[in-house]
Amino acid sequence: MSERLIDTRGLNCPLPVIKAEKALTEIAAGQSITLLATDPLASIDIPNMCNKQGFTLAEHSTEDGVIRFLIQK
Repeated sequence: MSERLIDTRGLNCPLPVIKAEKALTEIAAGQSITLLATDPLASIDIPNMCNKQGFTLAEHSTEDGVIRFLIQK
């Protein structure tokens, strides 16, 4: 499985969601992206985007203020 890293650290809402959506349109079904964010709202916005658009949020963790999402298309 191929994986892309999308670094949105330092960017605020709605940019992490916009960048995730763009990256997800550029990959094939079955592939995934890892999104890094520091905006606390991303913890709400990214899971909501996944639910709304049918993507799988495989992992969601926070370490040292960086939120990491693994999203599968």
